Amino acid sequence: MITVDHVSKHYRIYRRHSDRLRELVFRRKLHDDKLAVQNIDFKLEAGQVLGVIGRNGAGKSTLLKLVMGVILPDQGSVKLSGRVTGLLELGTGFNSELSGYDNIAFNAALLGMTPAEVERQREAIIDFSELGDVIHHPVRTYSSGMTMRLAFSIAIHANPSCLVVDEALSVGDAHFQQKCMQRIKEFRAAGGAILFVSHDMNAVKVLCDRAIVLEEGVTVFSGSPDEAVNYYYRLIADMDKDALLLQPPPVASAPKNSFAKANSYGTGIVSIQGARVVGQKSGSQVFSSGEVADFVFDMVATQAMQSVTLGIMIRDRLGQDIYGTNTYFLGHPLTFAAGEQISFVMRMAVNLGPGLYTVTAALHDKDNHLTDCYHWCDNLLDFEVAGYAGPHFDGLCRLEPSLHVAGGR
Repeated sequence: MITVDHVSKHYRIYRRHSDRLRELVFRRKLHDDKLAVQNIDFKLEAGQVLGVIGRNGAGKSTLLKLVMGVILPDQGSVKLSGRVTGLLELGTGFNSELSGYDNIAFNAALLGMTPAEVERQREAIIDFSELGDVIHHPVRTYSSGMTMRLAFSIAIHANPSCLVVDEALSVGDAHFQQKCMQRIKEFRAAGGAILFVSHDMNAVKVLCDRAIVLEEGVTVFSGSPDEAVNYYYRLIADMDKDALLLQPPPVASAPKNSFAKANSYGTGIVSIQGARVVGQKSGSQVFSSGEVADFVFDMVATQAMQSVTLGIMIRDRLGQDIYGTNTYFLGHPLTFAAGEQISFVMRMAVNLGPGLYTVTAALHDKDNHLTDCYHWCDNLLDFEVAGYAGPHFDGLCRLEPSLHVAGGR
């Protein structure tokens, strides 16, 4: 579907517009070279979903524009097979003065649809967009969510072989986002390929088969979505690639079907030396939904520390974030003397549906790990919820509603 072969792209940055002409006349360099992407290499086959993640300015949008042919590479090549449809920026390909109805043909033509295909799909496009009578209003009157609805609806009905999606799906209400995600899953199941760029890490984990991480235009990681997201979290914490790797702490024996893979890094000023999760009734890492469990962390500090935060994130088997909290939010900062070792317990009723879960733990300053990350442990623990302690429920979590009859006798 898409083959990107060692592609590079750079831009010339001029301080003043007149410097372009002066550079030609005086034959003297008056620009700075900005390398947007360098030596990017990947192949996307039918039925695959490749995620692209990275910080702002990492080169994600430039890569997508290269794939879509909006810009040309300075080096390397991009090869496409089949119809490739892109959702790069909201409103791209729309005439704001025309109605949404008229823009369907206008935008669809840019995506390679023939007039006959447009007429065949027009009503389906309008129905999927859920714009109703607003479809006859000028696009300039649309909200960003309405524009996204129309753009996505046209793109998915263009019958592409490959769909290239930027951050567009982050716009709009929850109902339509879920509808788009479901359609993307159906598209993938039917053999379509997807190149997916998003800052929604849960969406990357759920939708993608693999992912790459870009940093300053270079691919710094390529692998499973879960590992890519963990690498990205380490990247935004400004963790040095080699110097700050820490040995994962020992943990209690995991369930037989364990899938946790520890990834440990940080400054090490305060570190987790051991961890375990134990159901109070089961006495093990396998317990019933609703059972109270102890999440225990053994920690040590190399120097005196004030207001250290311990945080956890529970994820399901797909890597989706289910629940996270930390001692900063809970108003319980940790204090250490130099060389002091303490054990800290987070006790809670685990009101989760049956399944496998992992626990990522971190020690850092204040409310997040982006400024001072002392110790971060991806997938440090895992546990299994088996059966129910209390009424049966469906879904990921128990909300424990109270029941009463309102009104009447």
